[in-house]
Amino acid sequence: MIKRPNRRSGKGSRALGLAAAGVLVAALLPGATASADTDPRVGLGGGWLDAQSASSNLDLLAHRDKPAGFVDPTNPGNGSYYSSDFAFGGKYAILGNYNGFNIVDVSQPDNPQLVTSVVCPGGQGDVSVYGNLLFMSVEETRGRLDCGTNSSVGTRFQGVRVFDISDVHNPVQVSAVQLCRGSHTHTVVADPKDSANVYVYVSGTASVRPATTMEGCNNDAATAENPSRWRIDVIKVPLAAPQQAAVVNQPRLFQDPATGRVDGLQNGPVNSRHPSGATWSPSPNTNACHDITAYPEIGLAAGACQGNGILIDISDPANPVRIDEVADPNFAYWHSATFNNDGTKVIFTDEWGGGSGARCRDTDAPEWGANAIFDIADRKMKFASYYKLPVPQSLQENCVAHNGSLIPVPGRDIMVQAWYQGGLSVFDFTDSTNPHEIAYFDRGPVDPTRLVLGGFWSAYWYNGKIYGNEIVRGLDVFGLKPSANLSAAEITAASQVQLSEFNAQHQPKVTWTPSFAVARAHYDQLVRANAIGHPLKSQVDQFLQRAERFKANGQRDAAVSQLQEVAGKLTAPEHQKLKQAISDLAASL
Repeated sequence: MIKRPNRRSGKGSRALGLAAAGVLVAALLPGATASADTDPRVGLGGGWLDAQSASSNLDLLAHRDKPAGFVDPTNPGNGSYYSSDFAFGGKYAILGNYNGFNIVDVSQPDNPQLVTSVVCPGGQGDVSVYGNLLFMSVEETRGRLDCGTNSSVGTRFQGVRVFDISDVHNPVQVSAVQLCRGSHTHTVVADPKDSANVYVYVSGTASVRPATTMEGCNNDAATAENPSRWRIDVIKVPLAAPQQAAVVNQPRLFQDPATGRVDGLQNGPVNSRHPSGATWSPSPNTNACHDITAYPEIGLAAGACQGNGILIDISDPANPVRIDEVADPNFAYWHSATFNNDGTKVIFTDEWGGGSGARCRDTDAPEWGANAIFDIADRKMKFASYYKLPVPQSLQENCVAHNGSLIPVPGRDIMVQAWYQGGLSVFDFTDSTNPHEIAYFDRGPVDPTRLVLGGFWSAYWYNGKIYGNEIVRGLDVFGLKPSANLSAAEITAASQVQLSEFNAQHQPKVTWTPSFAVARAHYDQLVRANAIGHPLKSQVDQFLQRAERFKANGQRDAAVSQLQEVAGKLTAPEHQKLKQAISDLAASL
């Protein structure tokens, strides 16, 4: 949720560019917490395109400024041109924007190339990809059905656009589904049992449209017959005929099962003021979901629904059903959700301040504007801990938990996440009670003299690299560096996971093809945890080295023999993941 203030731009020199910014490096030890005394993120010099930067265990591989038509050079804080969420299809990154979208070729991550820009105003501009279809959220009243830029004429549009991007050089809008509250975000949901259709869950948070602009819309109370609030919209899209996309359900996910009231969850804060002592912003009122993350292969979705986090059964994608809900007196606005790969944990974010406030000050508690990590057992959620960016940011930087994704390191739960002008943070939550940062990147404020909304909207891992979409600065590409917290083998194993497309709100089930990197990743984890002692520690290392050497020399049988022999030595319970990885590797050679 972003409020679009009209603030002055920063005074940065475009000639210098971000690539010329100084990069400071500081390593974090396992479990360490950064402090204002030691962390180079504190006090970074600001500027629109020449801000200083600081990083730990990440390399900035490339930066691309936003293209013409998607930035106001006299006022980078112009909200009509904010970059928003993004998605990936094949070798392309599709970057959402309040003014349309851009398609960038990222086949060479260190040299991304703009392919196509489509001007189509309307905000919020979040995008998802499914095959050759691109879905785009539109919530502002300036949106026109035909993507026109003059908002004073033409047919109004608020809802979800569908584009055919078979020809990435010439995307064509093939459908546009009008909705009563537009689309702030949306979620593509595939049905493993139905390859002919895909579903789109729509979260509309704008004011309800009058019936004069869309029949059936109303702003009635929860006790009315069919109010336009307290629901989501489910769009069914026939893949062979996407022009027939239409709403097929409007489930009341917040309904009280005992009374039937549609506003059955939180209807405002429990206390009159936020725990910080400030007024609530936004207020935790569950009349819509801000974001829903679907995990079709486990039949679950997690809804971040303003005042609550909810768990949803999506085994029948057209008819989602709430099965659990949680609340938190520290949370102002449940914003987004991410499952771990096993589906045994879920992280919810709190967008306290709506994204436009400075919420990472040294006076802000770690449970405010943070992540809340829940364990999932028997389809119920149990709170485990909070994680927040572990370093204070300035009053000139909007900073709060925002969008991120998993980094597929086998045997661990690791996430990269955007924190607006707090930069991006990579953290480990394998132990859900003890999350800790292992890498970061940050820039100074867009404007060192005042708060101008900016920073990373989203940060996602895709096929071996981290991509960040900066609201006013553009696209960044990062590479992970080996450290005490993450080995080269773990990075290689994660990079070997190659996806054909990625939408953060449509989580795929990740599997790892057996490899020496996967085996080494599990070995490195045991060594890091001091869970494998001598002489076994040295024996495993030596056997893996010999097996890899035999394999490289074409001596398959000798390699398999080495792997089988060392697997037989791994008998302790804590060694079973490594044993399985080695056994799978032997079977695959």
